[in-house]
Amino acid sequence: MINPETMSILIVDDMKSMRLTMRKMLQTLKIGGSVKFAENGKEGMEILQRLKCDLVIIDWNMPVMNGVEMLETIRNDKILRDLQVIMVTAESERDIVTEVAETEIDGYLIKPLTLTSLDTKIKAVVEKINNPDLATKHRVKARDLEEAGDFNAAIEQIKIALTHKPSASRLLRQLGLLNLKIGKYDVAEKCLLKAAAVNKQDTLTRAHLAEYYVDKNELEKAGRYYLEIMTLSTRYFDQALDAGEKLLKNGFIRLSIEIFSKIIAYSKKSNTAKDKIIEICMANKEHQFPLQIYEQSIREKSSNYDIKYKAGLIYFQTGDQEKALDYFLDVDSHMRGHVDAKLHIAKIYLKMQKNIQADDYLNQILRIDPKHQETIELRREMW
Repeated sequence: MINPETMSILIVDDMKSMRLTMRKMLQTLKIGGSVKFAENGKEGMEILQRLKCDLVIIDWNMPVMNGVEMLETIRNDKILRDLQVIMVTAESERDIVTEVAETEIDGYLIKPLTLTSLDTKIKAVVEKINNPDLATKHRVKARDLEEAGDFNAAIEQIKIALTHKPSASRLLRQLGLLNLKIGKYDVAEKCLLKAAAVNKQDTLTRAHLAEYYVDKNELEKAGRYYLEIMTLSTRYFDQALDAGEKLLKNGFIRLSIEIFSKIIAYSKKSNTAKDKIIEICMANKEHQFPLQIYEQSIREKSSNYDIKYKAGLIYFQTGDQEKALDYFLDVDSHMRGHVDAKLHIAKIYLKMQKNIQADDYLNQILRIDPKHQETIELRREMW
């Protein structure tokens, strides 16, 4: 039995002022006989490997190893995995709360902390440690049996746990994953679908369902789940991108574009995401969506001539020579040394049978680069 007054607590936060504030609050509440500190998740893990702690309070946003990464490391350590963890965050985004919930968090607190919120949360966690409910006991038994390879016995333990908590998405998910391991795919699918239905924010279950449907080549179902996932969390963008590419290759153009649009909208590295998505679209002869991306970028910044050149290339490839020419001429007028823009202008003029204008641009290229092979060949073909 753990006594709140004498328990050992580790506080992991990169801000010294926050660590000191939390220590003072614990002293006021008369909680914690021993309080230790770490500046990031890596340092916190080193302390946990050496010293016994009853509770860890982790800040979400830290350098080196953030709170979610530390939590995942704890849960993957067979010695530390049952340690009680409270996550602290100043963020209000739903995906952070969902991320934390997926990794088996015991509680979370939103900054700014108050004495009441800290007191209530810690005491609730201590009560959970001292008096675990029956569902938790059977879930832990199931985990041990699963690790021993006895999947059928683990399934029975989860079924018992569900009699105590019939709508627990975590238990339903675990039951589904266990049935996958023994090849009962229909049962597994039903369990995962029920888990997703009872918890609208359970992104982990939805990720398993999406992966399951990708494996079954039911791509449209997978795509729908990735759309749901991306409204909840940013963790699965790579998987969603892969699914979007598969959908595009298999003719589900509208759904793939929906997925790509959400990735761009929610990605923290939207430019990188845009480049990758455009590359995928172009490789699969989908030109309209890249053009929408480029046109939007141009509207936002009309002086982005690199984007204008790329948009011109797509119009050129799709046969809209006039639109392509407008963009290439605009690029050329502002970037006089842009050889590729000049070359495409020359090619378009040749198609329009405007040889004099084409020759002028080919000469401009040769003045910049006298050995430009493609230009030399084009002039030879002209004359």
